Amino acid sequence: MHRTEKTAAAWERLGEVACDLRFPDRYQLVQSLKAAAAAALAWALTGWWLAAPMALMAPWAAVALVQGTVYRSVRSAVELLAMMSSGTLLAAGAAAITGNTMAAMLIALPLTVLLGNWLPVGEQGLYAPTTALFVLAYGTYSLPAVGHRLLETVVGAAVGIAVNAIVLPPVHSLHVRNLAYALPRDCSRLLHDLSEGLVEEYDEERAEGWHRAAGELPGALSELRAARGWATESFRFNPGHRMRRSAPSPSERWDVVWAQVGNRLLTITLTLWETASERRALPRPPGPSLKDLSVVLAAASEVCAADRTIMEQGPDDACLEERAGHLAEARRALADAKCHLDAPGPDAGASLGSLVAGCQALLDDLTPGEDGTAVPAGASAPAGPEEYR
Repeated sequence: MHRTEKTAAAWERLGEVACDLRFPDRYQLVQSLKAAAAAALAWALTGWWLAAPMALMAPWAAVALVQGTVYRSVRSAVELLAMMSSGTLLAAGAAAITGNTMAAMLIALPLTVLLGNWLPVGEQGLYAPTTALFVLAYGTYSLPAVGHRLLETVVGAAVGIAVNAIVLPPVHSLHVRNLAYALPRDCSRLLHDLSEGLVEEYDEERAEGWHRAAGELPGALSELRAARGWATESFRFNPGHRMRRSAPSPSERWDVVWAQVGNRLLTITLTLWETASERRALPRPPGPSLKDLSVVLAAASEVCAADRTIMEQGPDDACLEERAGHLAEARRALADAKCHLDAPGPDAGASLGSLVAGCQALLDDLTPGEDGTAVPAGASAPAGPEEYR
């Protein structure tokens, strides 16, 4: 490769990296400013009140405790204080025994690293050995000096928790709502692409892309479940959550519906991929049946799009009627596709039967409840509007 080609490739890679980078969002910006303010306040308090010449412990603890939720700040404070106290005491004890900083480091560091890894404190375990290093760097190991370091840590922890709880305490309900609405949107797009591909003589590469896109839906569901956990946690110990903007989000039954829809799409796209693969002996279904299935998938795409609209704007008669019309159209087209089951040979009949069964299950999953939106299969009662708020 010539130098100009290498340079062009390097610039192309830099462009890809730049495209992947995103500007910080509002939450990241606010939390960063809060952490900086907490550190400055902790430094000022310990410098003025405790007259500490180099009060590193306080701002360090304050920054570490501006967490994603107030509850996490409180829980992390307990773990951080335990780790930093352990590191301080072990370092001071080792220095008092040996009288040498290097010897004390060789004694304290293995113990503090082991303690941080052994106790169930997660990321806070790193603060035990690093605190030991800071204490040894101070060079003072008397009892008043150790007490001073511990008091600085307590002040910093209190400041970090207070700033996180009082100044725009984080609430994560809006993220749950956005992720929940992304599920019907992504399903609708994939169904639309499938519908167009069935009448365009899809190849193996395109069918593989469909299956890969369907395989990303479970990951989106996992992200949604994690976001629900953050949203629930963000209301614990949060004194100002009622003053913050929080968006109502669909209930967990919404996740069940789209988990089932995602599973159906995995099955349908896998069958299409196998019928397009030259390494498989499963032939494509006949053209007329694919046209009928294309209509089924196009109508199902509109149903998913209507579900997203209903969730965003609330159920109204016009949208519910439109959704019902698309679902009825899908069922009529599916009935037409079933008429082709006896026509092809046994191998083509197997592939068509798998697609028909997948589409049938998909439409059953999208069967509306009392409010017109889909409900989980086997649910004891239809979902009402309050279930999605």
